[in-house]
Amino acid sequence: MMRSSLTVENYVKAIYTICARSDEPATTGAIAEALSVSPGAVSSMLKTLSESGLAEYTPYEGVRLTEPGRALALRVVRRHRLIELFLARTLEMTWDEVHEEAEHMEHAVSDRLIDRIDRFLDFPAADPHGDPIPQADGSIPAAAATLSLGEWPEGERFRLVRVLDQSPAFLRFLSKTGLSIDAVGRVRERLPEAGVLDVEVDGNSVTLAQEAALKLMCESPGE
Repeated sequence: MMRSSLTVENYVKAIYTICARSDEPATTGAIAEALSVSPGAVSSMLKTLSESGLAEYTPYEGVRLTEPGRALALRVVRRHRLIELFLARTLEMTWDEVHEEAEHMEHAVSDRLIDRIDRFLDFPAADPHGDPIPQADGSIPAAAATLSLGEWPEGERFRLVRVLDQSPAFLRFLSKTGLSIDAVGRVRERLPEAGVLDVEVDGNSVTLAQEAALKLMCESPGE
C-alpha cells in the first residue's frame, strides 16, 4: 500500500463523500469537480490508487474504495469534521468559515490530538453542517431516517438536521433565512410551476428553489 500523503488523503476523502451520497461509484468528472483538478489528473491518480490497493477503478465506470481505502478516508473525514466543530464551538467561527480552515488543518493533526478533541467536545455525533462524525474505530453513528425539504409533505413541520451543499455562499443564505441546523419550520405551500416552495421558519416566510430544498435534510421534530 502506498504511503498516505495530502493528495492521497484528499482523493480518498472525495471518493468516500461522493459514494456516500449516491451509493454509486464516483465518476472521474465528479471527483475532478470536487477537487478542482482536470479529469486527466484524476484518471492518472485513480490508477495509482488502484495499484496501491486503496481503490477499485474501472475506466468509464467509476471508482470505489477498498476496505483499506475506506478506512483511510474515514480517518480523514473524522479529522475534518471534528476540527470544524471544534472551531465552531471554541472559536465561535460560523458554519460557512470552518470548512476551509479544516481543509488546511486535517492533514497536519495527529489522530491522538483528534481523539483529545473528540473527548473535549464530549464525543459529538455530527459536525456543524449535520454530517455524521466517524468514531475512532471507523464506525459511523446510526442516523435517524431523513427526507429532503424538497420532498417534505406540504403543511407538515420539520427540523433541519443536515445540509448537503456546504458552499459558503449557500450557508450564508441559509443563515439569513433562519435555516440553521435544528431550525424547526413548516412547508406552507408548493409552487411546482415556478419550481419553488414557501417555508415558514420562526414565524418568517422563506421562498426556496426546489433545487436548494433538495439539499436540506430534515426529520420530524416530534412533540
